[in-house]
Amino acid sequence: MSAPVERAFIESLPFALTGAQQRVMFAVLNDLRKPIPMSRLVQGDVGSGKTVIAAAALVAAIENGRQAVMMAPTEILAEQHFRTLKALFGAASPDGPVASARVAYLAGREHGRWKMDDRRPDPSSIVHPPSSALSGAIRIALLTGALKAKEKREMYASIEAGEIDVICGTHALIQGGVRFHDLGVAVVDEQHRFGVMQRAALREKGAAAAHTPHMLVMTATPIPRTLALTLYGDLDISVVDELPPGRQAIKTTWVGPDEREDAERFVRSEVEKGRQAFVICPLVEESETLDVKSATAEFERLRRQVYPDLRLELLHGRMSSKQKDEVMRRFRDGEADILVSTAVIEVGIDIPNASVMMIEGADRFGLAQLHQFRGRVGRGADKSYCLLLCDEPSDEARARLELMEKTTDGFELAEADMQQRGPGQFFGTKQSGLPGLKVAKLTDVRLIELTRDEAGRMLDEDSGLTRPEHRALNLVVRSLLDRIVDEEH
Repeated sequence: MSAPVERAFIESLPFALTGAQQRVMFAVLNDLRKPIPMSRLVQGDVGSGKTVIAAAALVAAIENGRQAVMMAPTEILAEQHFRTLKALFGAASPDGPVASARVAYLAGREHGRWKMDDRRPDPSSIVHPPSSALSGAIRIALLTGALKAKEKREMYASIEAGEIDVICGTHALIQGGVRFHDLGVAVVDEQHRFGVMQRAALREKGAAAAHTPHMLVMTATPIPRTLALTLYGDLDISVVDELPPGRQAIKTTWVGPDEREDAERFVRSEVEKGRQAFVICPLVEESETLDVKSATAEFERLRRQVYPDLRLELLHGRMSSKQKDEVMRRFRDGEADILVSTAVIEVGIDIPNASVMMIEGADRFGLAQLHQFRGRVGRGADKSYCLLLCDEPSDEARARLELMEKTTDGFELAEADMQQRGPGQFFGTKQSGLPGLKVAKLTDVRLIELTRDEAGRMLDEDSGLTRPEHRALNLVVRSLLDRIVDEEH
């Protein structure tokens, strides 16, 4: 992105960037100026403002006459990015860097078609930046599996013809029918929800059209530096380690068995103020061996005995993707007061009206996961709360709950989580490609950095690992790659 466009884009924003956002945005834009395709991971805590950094990368691609994509793991998150980018791109005046966003969208499902919409944002929300080299409107589209066959064909044709600049979407972006005119930047959100091969497939889409695109992957799960270097050794890493000013801290409280009724009354009081609440349970259904609450049983108890007059929804992993998206959509649109869910609740979902997160069996979750649950609230103007319900915690669980009460720093919690539980279950499921270490340990930052540098030097000198001294390593790498491919398919 040229300096005038970069300055104009930043000045068009309705908020000031934090120092961390500026630092990471500079690193990303500097990468985009290089002839070598960018491969960068941006990690940041909940609410740290990673999306605007991605938006700057998208604008840079468009300024250079190329296309950009932003891929998310679920339809509702893809739609959320679509709305956010529309707002960011439409916040500038016609002579600014991002004129009014010209939007490709589903024109109401009742019309069964999509069209171009030239409506501009309300003038009162327009910020007037200096004029820039980027002229015309940004054309942005949403591509998900929900589109009908005819709608897909029309959108595919527009993407291939270069008539759409930015495409937000789900896995639908890497389907066979999608061909880009000239893909310049690919952004993958919630990176750990996608496999290695899916990320590669998106990059290959651009390479097939013209040039290998720049790749920016993002995660809202704070990762200790040692673990990030191990999991994402192929990526440069940037950390957005600062929250925007004015963001309210979430009040976190450990609730014992004698205080359960008080907690339930508190949830009702928040709903009566017009707000919404989450209730998280460790299991989908009751277990004969585990004495913990299940989402289905708790949903029925709350619906019949505690909140018979309120609107409750149930969400769990055994539901189809369509069912889960519909439940989340109803909750997002205010058609439900309380969402009872398992750990399937999506990272990154933005429900500004939700002010209470109540977690049953909080001792069953690690610190990183508890922090992600907590991050589903505190996104609006109202004071928000996280209630950790636990009857008889072990000494280790008690330490986790007390730490959750004391700090909202995701990176501090992530470090403690890795110390307590190890890296294998950091994202909730065992990470492929991360074998048990025989000598090194993941807390040894210096050794891991040296190892990463040595691996980079080795690949620079012998990229195919064909030298005799590298033959054994070649066999190990091929075996690991074969295993990853098998798991992806």
